[in-house]
Amino acid sequence: MVAFFMKELKKLNKLFAQYKWQLIGGILVTVIARLLSLVLPKYIGKIINLLTDYEKETVTDESFLNDQLLIYIGIILGATLLSAVLTFVMRQLIIVVSRHLEYDLKNLIYQQYQRLSLGFYKQNRTGDLMNRISEDVGKVRMYMGPAIMYTVNMVTLFIVVIPVMIATAPTLAIYTVLPLPFLSVAIYVISREINKRSTLVQEQLSSLNTIAQESFSGISVIKAYNLGGRMNQQFTQIANDSKEKNIDLARIQALFFPLMVLLIGLSNVLVLYIGGKQAVAGIIEVGTIPEFLIYVNMLTWPVAVVGWVTNMVQQAAASQKRINEFLDIVPQIQNETEQPTPIKGTIEFDTVNFIYDDTNIHALKDVSFKVNAGETLAILGKTGSGKSTILELIGRLYDTTNGKINIDNQEIKTLNVDDLRKAIGYVPQDAFLFSDSIGNNIAFGKKDASEEEIIAAAKNAVVHKNIKDFTKEYETVLGERGITLSGGQKQRVSIARAIIKQPQILLFDDCLSAVDTETEEQILNNLKKVTQDTTTIIVSHRVSSAKNADHIIVLDEGRIVERGTHESLVNGNGYYAELYSNQMLEETTA
Repeated sequence: MVAFFMKELKKLNKLFAQYKWQLIGGILVTVIARLLSLVLPKYIGKIINLLTDYEKETVTDESFLNDQLLIYIGIILGATLLSAVLTFVMRQLIIVVSRHLEYDLKNLIYQQYQRLSLGFYKQNRTGDLMNRISEDVGKVRMYMGPAIMYTVNMVTLFIVVIPVMIATAPTLAIYTVLPLPFLSVAIYVISREINKRSTLVQEQLSSLNTIAQESFSGISVIKAYNLGGRMNQQFTQIANDSKEKNIDLARIQALFFPLMVLLIGLSNVLVLYIGGKQAVAGIIEVGTIPEFLIYVNMLTWPVAVVGWVTNMVQQAAASQKRINEFLDIVPQIQNETEQPTPIKGTIEFDTVNFIYDDTNIHALKDVSFKVNAGETLAILGKTGSGKSTILELIGRLYDTTNGKINIDNQEIKTLNVDDLRKAIGYVPQDAFLFSDSIGNNIAFGKKDASEEEIIAAAKNAVVHKNIKDFTKEYETVLGERGITLSGGQKQRVSIARAIIKQPQILLFDDCLSAVDTETEEQILNNLKKVTQDTTTIIVSHRVSSAKNADHIIVLDEGRIVERGTHESLVNGNGYYAELYSNQMLEETTA
């Protein structure tokens, strides 16, 4: 069991090492504070013995009695006050360190999330990812702070109190601590069950977070389909399952404190009975009985902490196991160099094949083409033909299954991934905007963008007039995923976000599908001006978006079935010419 804990929690050792001096200081302060706490029972015993001697007239000098009482009380107050101050310092050291460790662990997890590939996010739910970085880290923090603090308290008290008890009254000490081994065995048995149930609780909480997050994100769809009742039933069912698992955990946890109270109460009874008999027999002094009662009650909290700390460590181990599952994943996309690799923009695909691991779909089959820096390539094809996959491979969101991609005559895998992605402006098919102001969403592409640059980018994306119509204009805060805006407005804000970077490579993934042809023409004309030296790849279903490109390729089931210029393809008998005829007919009849 202990080996299991350490196996899961040992990943935290590197984090602990950063704060070792604060932790060592906290532990030393804890030990001193606990040593000072021994003054109280010892001098309470002395006071009782002094009063007993006065009662028996062994001590007859009342002035001496008063002086001794004042000295003993002064020592008790001084030691108690100093112990309290040191306890405060202890908490400041250890608990504050646990908060720093929590911060570091959350950052470690978030950085890992950033490194993991798109395939990981297709296989894992958002609610579960959020739960591991919030609830699970919270459980681990309890181990990194309170569990360590209370464990040091407990061990110190056992080390210093029990020897003092044995030295004072050996027989009475043995009877007093007799119930403690039974408690330890009970804790060991119960703790195994707690670990199982804690894991189930955390997993169920992930499911609860997932359905809640998806319900909030998809609220417009739920309302449109009038599925509020069904979603409420699903949420209620999962919430009830979560409740039952938490109740199961609470039942087993509830055994700790009643068991402790019973055994500590038994120790108190033994102190009074055995101690009373020994005091009558003259083996111990009367003051030893209240002294031992205080010792027993001093040990009550540490014994209680055994259960509490065991519980915390159990839950922390279960949570850290879930965290480790993600931390131990090796990202599929590896940055093979930290050296800067400037990007100019020449892109070449050489017999590229790609198969999605999660679906086994063969998205690209022997795809080859070349786009020189500053040129424009348009990619057309039916849904599912592999158009978006080409853009994802250029951004190295995935690596090819077979074949090679060269950027500026250098294999893409040998480039610095950060430099590659900094050189790319990407407008996805499903425009994603953050819950922030419109201005900040556009400036997301360029951190230090000025107001003039933001407005210029919006004008080039033909969205400036729409923004000016809002009450707060560029300061308008968007709802989640940009729900405040229409589909076409979201696409144009995304375009503005991409072009404000002035990247070497621009990737447009069918990002004009929600705008009318007149607006599309305006945007394309503006893009032609601002991207003269930029390599541009446009994925589209519209011939109007592709006609001015330097090169056009047509995909079908992952293969290039046509390539050429607009003029050459229109005069052919393929998919492009058919698409052009159909779209021209639609415009004529509209």
